[in-house]
Amino acid sequence: MIRIRAVLGVPYGTPAVLVYVLPGVWIALVLVVAAVAPDGVSPLPALAVAPAIACVGTGQRQCVLVSGVIALVALVAGLVGQGAFEVRDRLGTGVAVLAVVALCFWMAGRRAGLAAELERTREIAVAAQRVLLRPLPSRVNGYAVAGEYLSASLGARVGGDLYEVLATPYGLRAVLGDVRGHGLAAIDSVAALLGSFREAAYDEPELTGVLSRLDRSLQRHLRQRSCAEHPAVADTESQNPVAEEFVTLLLVQLSDDGKLETVNCGHPQPFVTGPYATGERPRPLAVGEPLPPLGLLDDGDRAAPAHHGVLLPGQALLLYTDGLQDARNASGTFFPLPEAVAAAAATARIGGALAAAPFARALSAAALRHTGGRPADDMALLVLLREVARVPLRNRSAALSGTPRR
Repeated sequence: MIRIRAVLGVPYGTPAVLVYVLPGVWIALVLVVAAVAPDGVSPLPALAVAPAIACVGTGQRQCVLVSGVIALVALVAGLVGQGAFEVRDRLGTGVAVLAVVALCFWMAGRRAGLAAELERTREIAVAAQRVLLRPLPSRVNGYAVAGEYLSASLGARVGGDLYEVLATPYGLRAVLGDVRGHGLAAIDSVAALLGSFREAAYDEPELTGVLSRLDRSLQRHLRQRSCAEHPAVADTESQNPVAEEFVTLLLVQLSDDGKLETVNCGHPQPFVTGPYATGERPRPLAVGEPLPPLGLLDDGDRAAPAHHGVLLPGQALLLYTDGLQDARNASGTFFPLPEAVAAAAATARIGGALAAAPFARALSAAALRHTGGRPADDMALLVLLREVARVPLRNRSAALSGTPRR
């Protein structure tokens, strides 16, 4: 229905039934004009437009037939008392209406077949994209998880950004990255990195080991892609078209007690939002000096220790890609990220406590409004909220009364 209204220029707030009555409105308008038109001027041939309006507006064969029948009935009803010239004139109009009905009937059937094929293709594409960028779990090891993704490619659900959150033997492990470039062209690198992370996160006891695995996987992927696309220069690194490919990345590990480890490879600083009851405003998290992006690391960078910290109960860690902080509106103004984070955190409260999913949705919606619904780069954000332990009502009553719990 949105496509129909876009073609006809019908505002989105207009009731859907208007699209179906447009052919009848057109026929009535033509008959009124024919009644007041001077002698020698006959607008009746315009009745043949009604089936075409039905075909464009609804795309349904039934509507095409109904509009054609109404147009023919209107022509026949006016034949009473008419002369031979008028009869011949209306007969020609009737033939034109039948021809348009036949053509539009065929086009409506063709359109329905193409629409069904497009819908099947879309379902397959959505399924494939969900395999690549899987839906995030809502909770992992005492942490609420939420993520939002805005692709720069119209109609796509994935692009050059990536994220994943896993429950591993070493705690919650998350990755958020940004492949050089955006849109569909970067999906192959995203797939290689996500596949490697989903294995390394379970196998490597240290985040630096995960980082090494990811870097080796990216290098291997780029070499293979170079051999496939540019076999003549694949063995010459200085001339290799993918030698300058890189990925900014942020690795996070959160233990059950809130201990935080991060490895930052050229990525924007994450934000920490405090428990809202304390009134603490969001602030950038200090993650030390960032390492070079993946693809540009050396052996010393891979062995650099992770940065350590603590995430308190009720605090949330916000990870995001540079597409969010670099988003601009039509006038070229950058997205006010710190203010937007504070506003989103203020609105994402349930029972006085910060909620991860509303927080992510509010920030994503603000970025989408700022860009007018058409971001120039992929945007991804990830919220990891350490939940506050809730005391059961029975235990709480016993603690308040001083009665020992059985």
